[in-house]
Amino acid sequence: MKIDNKTKEGKLQFFSDLYTESQEALSRNYSELEKCMKQYQGSNEIDGSDIYATTVRNITYEIIESQISSDIPYPKVTPSYYNSERSANAVSAERLCATLRDRLPFESLNDIDERYTYVYGGSVWYIEWDNSLRLGAEIGGVRIHCLSPMNFVPQPGIYDVEDMDFCFLKFTTTRAELVRRYGISYEEAELAYCEWGYGTDISDGDAVTVIICFYRQDNGEIGQFIFSGEVTLSDVPSYYRRKIEVCKRCGKKAEKCACSSPVFKLEDQLSESISIKEFEGRRSFGLNDSVSEISVPYYSPTSFPIVIRKNTSGEDSLYGQSDCLFLRNEQQAINKIESRILQKLLRSGVTPIMPEDATVAMNNAVFGQIIKMKPGESMNQYGTVDTTPDISSDIREADRLYDHAKRTLGISDALQGLDTANNESGYARQLKIAQANGRLESKRKMKHFAYARLDRLIFEHYLAFADEARSLYRKDAYGKVVESKFKRTDFIEYDEATGSYFYDDSYLFSVDLNGGAEYQKELIWEKNLENLNSGSFGDKSDPRTLLRYWQAQERAHYPHARENVEYFCAELTQDYKEASSDAQIK
Repeated sequence: MKIDNKTKEGKLQFFSDLYTESQEALSRNYSELEKCMKQYQGSNEIDGSDIYATTVRNITYEIIESQISSDIPYPKVTPSYYNSERSANAVSAERLCATLRDRLPFESLNDIDERYTYVYGGSVWYIEWDNSLRLGAEIGGVRIHCLSPMNFVPQPGIYDVEDMDFCFLKFTTTRAELVRRYGISYEEAELAYCEWGYGTDISDGDAVTVIICFYRQDNGEIGQFIFSGEVTLSDVPSYYRRKIEVCKRCGKKAEKCACSSPVFKLEDQLSESISIKEFEGRRSFGLNDSVSEISVPYYSPTSFPIVIRKNTSGEDSLYGQSDCLFLRNEQQAINKIESRILQKLLRSGVTPIMPEDATVAMNNAVFGQIIKMKPGESMNQYGTVDTTPDISSDIREADRLYDHAKRTLGISDALQGLDTANNESGYARQLKIAQANGRLESKRKMKHFAYARLDRLIFEHYLAFADEARSLYRKDAYGKVVESKFKRTDFIEYDEATGSYFYDDSYLFSVDLNGGAEYQKELIWEKNLENLNSGSFGDKSDPRTLLRYWQAQERAHYPHARENVEYFCAELTQDYKEASSDAQIK
């Protein structure tokens, strides 16, 4: 993307105009997104009418919530071509992504991602490297954000992030945070502005909107420009390149500068020197005894740090198709019918019939009124007219529309847990739900595809910026915690044709459907029990067999399985000690 004016003020004006033009071109899209969220939240608006529904039966919320899944896809990494070192690297990258599943708040991210996806038709994931993160000796790590499409401004007319020349992200923060994070003065922070819109709390006068633009330069590198209102917060033309602070006066690094009033600037680092000790035990690929270190270009990703998760794919659409759009007609019709039912019931009642000279006293708090009969009057002179309407046809029509809405999205009573009248086993019920899930399979595939791209970006960020080896933990077959390491230098390869070294990122990322215990975990519990009873784990009277069984249940997140694992571990340890003691006595 060509930027005409290279001055600070000129670049701010360029990106500000580009942002405004992109927003205006997509204003209709944002209007539809806003309407979808209001529908999900139970809006009483009637399309094409100034009259509002008097009551709302929120079938949109009910149907969407029945699809929400807590399943967090488990990463799977394979080398694009095989050798033993690349196979080990693939396992290391896979464990890195799996470890981050535990360390980062993926449960919370998944929860909001599921709702964004079904309501808007998609969600936006943003990954950034943060050097302020610390874990022991490990410096830096990734931060992952799940954003609403309302906070993403893509390049108009382009329907894949990888094909875009630019895109924008929006965040709401405070002026004080601008001063802390970007190092600007409080006077400059006053030039920032807040973009009021749907979901913004206008009562907070200190709130400001930060706009982050990612753009692709002519050489293919990714640039970043951050601004708010009339203030530039950050300008990094080569976003993924390594940066060091260098004094403009003496030319030395910040930690070695001795100037009395230094002025620092960021300078790109293109390569690094790595000791050959890092490659002990690996293939030599060009190393010899006279070489003590090699020079390797820093790894630099070439993709925007953004992933779009689609609901179900649509024609010429960056996001998928919103469930709200498919449910809107039925939702609107049901709102009208429910409003009519309410109006009928409010107007209905039992009207008394009585002589003209009857005495009525409004002095009874329970029944509302008392009719006092005169001497000689008969009760037959009194009567009632029941004006309660028949609403059975309205209820049937509302239920019929509700069934239409569910069938449109492939939602069955089994999936919603409403067919509880049948006496059937848990396994049979699970199969029934799995069959009902068949029509929703494409939505799960889109989720898996998004997570695979997310894992790919995580891997690229650690390949580019993680200088220290990263500690990874997993449980082996015996339930013991085993430590391993992710070292980016393990991914260095040698090009014999050019005699140069490079970071190899040619690994394939996907999802392991059998790796996540959250995926049909009730079915896994039952299958583990079947394996125990069938003898697949061994003799079920043997404590070692029971230990294997409870370890399998623990991996599937069975309640209180951990306590049973600890119990049988202690039992086996005690048996071993007693056996050793008896052997010594003999």
